[in-house]
Amino acid sequence: MSLLHFKKHTGGFTLIELLVVIGIIGVLASIVLASLNTARLKSRDAKRIAEVNQLTKALDLYFNEVQVYPDTLNELTTGCGSACIPSIPADPLSGSYLYCKISDTSYHLAANLETQGHSALDTDSDLVTNPCPTAGGDTIVGTPDTTACDGVATDRACYDTLK
Repeated sequence: MSLLHFKKHTGGFTLIELLVVIGIIGVLASIVLASLNTARLKSRDAKRIAEVNQLTKALDLYFNEVQVYPDTLNELTTGCGSACIPSIPADPLSGSYLYCKISDTSYHLAANLETQGHSALDTDSDLVTNPCPTAGGDTIVGTPDTTACDGVATDRACYDTLK
């Protein structure tokens, strides 16, 4: 017999082989989960932008019908004809969007995005001061795109529209 004697493979896997395969699967799974979380974040932001645009259209319908903007978003479900919008959309995380009626002919509507560099931030209003009356409406800290609309969530970006 030679000094290099190779053992004949019997068809089973060694513990080392199994651990290597499990390790590779674990690394691949963590990469997929990280990508999935990013996709969820972008999906929530896309939903917010679409819903703010939907609310803007409903507010325009309300204004065309009543000639003033509503005091609250809830009035959109009953205020014009049968309704300007069937139900008020909810933010995926916070549950609501920020709205305040500035006057009979203007309003400020905002949503907190989770991604700082979203392309929609290039075309939003970026109102710097809060024109909302202190007695009614949401407190929208009209901030630049790099901070939150409500001044609380510092890792958010303010997407706002003003009429």
